[in-house]
Amino acid sequence: MVHELTDTSFNAFLQSEKPVIVDFYATWCQPCKRLSPLLEEIADEYRDQIAVGKLDTDLNPEITSQYGIMSIPTILVLQNGQVVDQLVGLRPKQDLVQKFGLSVF
Repeated sequence: MVHELTDTSFNAFLQSEKPVIVDFYATWCQPCKRLSPLLEEIADEYRDQIAVGKLDTDLNPEITSQYGIMSIPTILVLQNGQVVDQLVGLRPKQDLVQKFGLSVF
């Protein structure tokens, strides 16, 4: 499950004990629309390993600005509330899984 985040709910979501993946997107962004189902699949398949959220940059300018998001889609990988990796643009699912450091059981 991918959680819809807002400026208000973002910081609470970062409190997860698991690594957190956040997709910064906009509803008008075509690459974002193609990335969304891939992240849904990853969220479902690896729900025991990661927490996945998405934040609409148009509706949530505070967090978007705080993290310096200039291009979308941008994916941040956070651990203990700290950014440990950032990906910009559309990527194939297998690249995302590898970049997130996920393992198959």
